This record gives sequence, structure tokens and C-alpha cells, in this order.
Amino acid sequence: MNTTRLMTVFACVSFASITACEQRGTPPPATNNTTPSTNRPNPTNPVAAPDNTAKNKADGTGDTRTPLDQSQSSADIKITADIRRAILATKDMSMNAQNCKIITEKSGLVTLRGVVDTQAEKDSIESIAKATVGVTKVDNQLEVKNK
Repeated sequence: MNTTRLMTVFACVSFASITACEQRGTPPPATNNTTPSTNRPNPTNPVAAPDNTAKNKADGTGDTRTPLDQSQSSADIKITADIRRAILATKDMSMNAQNCKIITEKSGLVTLRGVVDTQAEKDSIESIAKATVGVTKVDNQLEVKNK
């Protein structure tokens, strides 16, 4: 009787192992909203994925400043924080303006990047950056959003 019970347990364990292996080999269903190798909407799910390919290529060349270029010196970090604090304290700044990229490097060289809602926001952020203690130069690359 013990042999029969042992064989039953062994058979159950073997079956569970085989089932688990088969399930692991099945790929999960696709969740991409676009058809393969295109950025066109999938007919069954018409929401297209955003296409930032051109912008991403420009950022990858090394010529464009990104947040990864932010200096780790305490003076440059303080400048970035002071600019961000002043932007957040300014009334009527859009969420886009509040989230613009501020990159400080080389003891005070500030690059502003991102999209803002109006030309007034772009000018205001540049003025804030220029008025911040420790800033030596501002490169304003902010873009005004097309409405």
C-alpha cells in the first residue's frame, strides 16, 4: 500500500512539473497598441503609441543636453534646485512649465529643455534662470506647444 501511495505522489508531482514547463513556454499575449514594425494604430485597438523617434535620436547624439548631463557638484545642484523652486512658486505656470528640464553643469551653465504652453512661460522661465545666483549662461531650448 505504501508503494501505491508513493507512486501516486510521484505521478502527481511529475504531472505538475510538466504542466508548469508547458505554461512557461507560452508567450504572453501582445499588449502593444500598434501593428508590428509600424507605428500605425492597430485596427482592433485604435490608440497609437507616441512616436518620439526623431527627438530620441537627437538626444542620443551627445550634442543635446539631457538630465543625465546634470553636474553632481553641490553648487550646480543648488542652482538647479533654486530655479525649480522659483518656477514652482510662480503663479499661473502650467504643468508643462513646472516640469521643464533644468540641467546645470560646468559651474553655472544652465540648459532649459521641454515643452511649455506659451511664449510668456518660456520667457518667464528664462528670466528666472538668468536671475538665479550662480548662473553664468542660459541656453533656452524650451519649445512652445502647438495648440
